[in-house]
Amino acid sequence: MSSRPHKMPIWRRFVMFWVHNLQQAVGSLGELSRAPWASLMTIAVLGLSLTLPSTLYVVVKNSQAATMGLNDAAEISLFLHKDLQRAEVETFAKRVELRNDVEKVEIIFRDAGLRDFRATSGFGSALDYLERNPLPDVLVVTPLAEHKSADRARALLAQLQQEREVSSASLDVQWLERLQALVRLVEDVLGALAVLLCAAVVLIVGNTIRLMILNRRDEIVIMKLVGATDGYIQRPFLYTGFWYGFIGGVVAWIATALLVFWIGRAVSGVTELYDSSFRLLGLNFNELMVLWLIAIILGLSGSYIAVRRHVAAIEP
Repeated sequence: MSSRPHKMPIWRRFVMFWVHNLQQAVGSLGELSRAPWASLMTIAVLGLSLTLPSTLYVVVKNSQAATMGLNDAAEISLFLHKDLQRAEVETFAKRVELRNDVEKVEIIFRDAGLRDFRATSGFGSALDYLERNPLPDVLVVTPLAEHKSADRARALLAQLQQEREVSSASLDVQWLERLQALVRLVEDVLGALAVLLCAAVVLIVGNTIRLMILNRRDEIVIMKLVGATDGYIQRPFLYTGFWYGFIGGVVAWIATALLVFWIGRAVSGVTELYDSSFRLLGLNFNELMVLWLIAIILGLSGSYIAVRRHVAAIEP
């Protein structure tokens, strides 16, 4: 009587696949507990390596929030010809205000300008000797919100300078360009630092997993002799990398929160001196999840590189 090989149903194979994965995941977590100090050191390196770029990200994010109102060009000053009559100035101001890229126009007549200058400059007595007012009428033009960027404000300035009533115009965007360049520099430095630290984390995790594989070389040889596949052998080490990243992400959370709290106290002390209510904001929920995901990916990447190279190289 011939015997047939027993074929396991598909649903049972599917269930057993996840059962085996769960067993290996729990077993790999148990392996970490058998060498607590070595595991904690690797986890601490991973978490603290992510703490610095995440803290710098918080600083950049808060800096952008604090300077959001400064990132746009606020006003354009148009200095008009001195021979214009008051009615002509008002007519020109209304014409400019009707543009679809202008929010409002403020007129500073020459007499009002001279009075303000006399009150603030400290040269009141000297100005009495002037035979006529040397100041021109000025229009202060405020662009619409979508035209307040440096490039669009500069384009609007070029158009307004072509008007026959305008003698000269000014738009102080040099400070804005310097601020934007400084922010871009900080962002580039943050990106480069994050890449280097992430690469270091991958190498550290990979080296740790490599040592674990070498320590279990005899066990791996026996498993291969009884028919275990490379994928089955590699899986516990991959889960070890997962746990490194999982717990390291929590360490990065805690360390980042502590650093942000520490820096926030110093920022609060400074802002109180300037009667400001600015408070340093930490990572929100989505950013915490991204940080956690990055930590897990780095842990898995380091373990994957190690197991793909070293497990396959071990042969009975």
